[in-house]
Amino acid sequence: MKKIIYILLMFPIIISSQNSISGVIMEANDKNESIPLAGANVYWLNTSVGTVTDIDGKFALEYSKEYTKLVISYVGFKTDTITVSELKPIRHWLQPTDNLDAVTVTTRKQATAKSYLKAQNVITVSSDELLKAACCNLSESFETNPSIDVNFADAVTGTRQIKMLGLTSPYILIATENIPSIRGASQAFGLSFIPGTWVESIQITKGAGSVVNGYESIAGQINAELVKPTTDDRLFVNLYGASSERMELNTHLNTKVSDKWDTGLYLHGSTQQEEHDVNNDGFMDMPKYHQINLMNRWQYTNLEKGFVSFINLKVLNDEKQMGQLGFNPNTDKLTTNAWGSEIDTDRFEISTKLGYVNPQVPWQSLGVQTAFSSHKQESYFGLNTYDITHNSVYANAIYNSIISDSRHKVKTGVSYTYDHYDELVNSNIYERTETSVGGFFEYSHDNLELFNLTAGIRIDYHNLLGTFITPRVHARYSPWSKSAFRASFGRGKRSPNIFAENQNMFATSRNIVVNDVGGNIYGLDPEIAWNYGFSYLQGFNLFGRKADITFDYYKTDFKNQVVVDYENPLEISFYNLEGKSYANSFQTEVNYNPFEHFDLRLAYKFYEVKTQYNSGKLYKPLVPKHRFFTNAGYKTQVKENGAQWKFDATFNWLGEQRFASTASNPIQYQLPENTPTIATLNAQLTKVFSPKFEVYLGGENITNVRQNNPILGANDPFGANFDTTFVYGPVFGSMYYAGLRFKINNKQN
Repeated sequence: MKKIIYILLMFPIIISSQNSISGVIMEANDKNESIPLAGANVYWLNTSVGTVTDIDGKFALEYSKEYTKLVISYVGFKTDTITVSELKPIRHWLQPTDNLDAVTVTTRKQATAKSYLKAQNVITVSSDELLKAACCNLSESFETNPSIDVNFADAVTGTRQIKMLGLTSPYILIATENIPSIRGASQAFGLSFIPGTWVESIQITKGAGSVVNGYESIAGQINAELVKPTTDDRLFVNLYGASSERMELNTHLNTKVSDKWDTGLYLHGSTQQEEHDVNNDGFMDMPKYHQINLMNRWQYTNLEKGFVSFINLKVLNDEKQMGQLGFNPNTDKLTTNAWGSEIDTDRFEISTKLGYVNPQVPWQSLGVQTAFSSHKQESYFGLNTYDITHNSVYANAIYNSIISDSRHKVKTGVSYTYDHYDELVNSNIYERTETSVGGFFEYSHDNLELFNLTAGIRIDYHNLLGTFITPRVHARYSPWSKSAFRASFGRGKRSPNIFAENQNMFATSRNIVVNDVGGNIYGLDPEIAWNYGFSYLQGFNLFGRKADITFDYYKTDFKNQVVVDYENPLEISFYNLEGKSYANSFQTEVNYNPFEHFDLRLAYKFYEVKTQYNSGKLYKPLVPKHRFFTNAGYKTQVKENGAQWKFDATFNWLGEQRFASTASNPIQYQLPENTPTIATLNAQLTKVFSPKFEVYLGGENITNVRQNNPILGANDPFGANFDTTFVYGPVFGSMYYAGLRFKINNKQN
């Protein structure tokens, strides 16, 4: 094993000794801003040797002494030819054609962008897109994106559950700045622990992800990039209030400590203490809670020596109370006086990132990531108790280089994870330690104008899962302008945390049954799945306006799965799959700019998610087969003082969803086979007064759609038929909110 890892690390160093030249291409403007040009053509005059700049405007190109003239071109900019007489990094600014009394080409940054150049099917969600909704935390950041489904996990905790390709979040690798973060004990509530104002952008990858980030990804990857002390506002304040009496305050304070050090202090506080029972079932429609969240972020930048480093410290306290109206924890906890629940979470995180780029050989870089987290949750649900302590260590080292020229890139490295779980489930104690060490190698061929290929493989040794190989391949082919055909396949493997990932089951009267087959994880075997995908993206002009259309098809085929079986209404069973389990997902999406400052996004999704249960092969409960999505956004022209109006609206229609069987219940506690269809509308209006100040007003579920009787057996919460998990739509009804944002830019004195 050591020899394999050593070879993986040394291979790119041996093969990347050819001469290359690198640089960055930027847009020249009158504001003295360095705006990188992604997709600019860079090639040697009278040769076929060329490349295209990446998203940061960077390039690396094969160099030989006979190459002396470098041509740089980009649509809407003047083509330049520069003389290269020595091997040193190039920084070049292209002049827009409107400075030359030629045709004026205007463009604008899209709030949500899909790349025509990458092999992976990646959707980048910018901060502009996040501001289209209140976005109080990461779990609420996907309302305007059709690739992610958002719903409530149950009728009492208010937890938002996300799905991708028809599969729930445990099958998605969720990372913060490429460090896996929402996993293990934080799987159920972790998305609500990342405030929306801390997020700079989100990258959503459909299908099998990169081997660099680990072996656990099955349905896809979500990576949240946080704001940086060097680019975030010097002072930022966001105040939010909702009709539910939810209040939030976010404050960012960034300062420059020295020439190379910058730091930021990020504070989040939120609370909701009012008891709401709109449907008059005697239970609160949303929890009472308060959360305090603190992050201190340090950034070190030394461009002369090629170093960039981040150090993050996070501390969180989150306390929730749910249940019947008037429930008093001091007298009613774990009694039959009244049904109630509390979830108290304390979490501490520290992470570091070190990046080094060789100033003399810019295509060679080394990155090291480390993270430690301690997560402690104490909770009870009626008469059920669930406590978990999860300590985790993560380390990853990545080396980047090229083979011969920049068309052939390699990444290699090693990773290590350590997880210790200590769980109390009623009177049962479950404790285990997981460790894994692995090496990975990924090769990318980038002929950005025609074909891309990314092929990776990793070998991991896990103390409970053994030694296994994870292959993943992504390819892109662009036969004509503004097109991208993509195909991918890959394998994923994971340890199921059956209690942490399914905490909504504790808010029921069901018996918990784990069918022990002698496996190493709760007596169960690990989950293994293959994901296959195909995607086609085509950009075009419609009536002279910009548009694009996407077709996606992905299939996830489980070779083994821990089946979560709700089909017996008196119990929930966990057992290993015997038969077939798969998720087929088809999505088509159209983005269109029908007139200036107006954007329209339309999407349709079809899911076929089936699993072999003990009672037969069935559709997975509460997954709609059909979904329609529409998002419309309009912005007025920005005035000289920066003033502007913004309007956004999102419409969601969900088709029928299958209920888990209740046929054996008494007739008063039986549900139909399927849910009704539902449609919701969200909207937000923002008034920007200046670059420093803006206010916003919005509404969620404006049409006031509510699920009738979301809690089964609410009249008898300690009876055999009590269940809060049959939730398919909004419980609270309409909710309106308002807020303000104030900022002082870093560049101002």
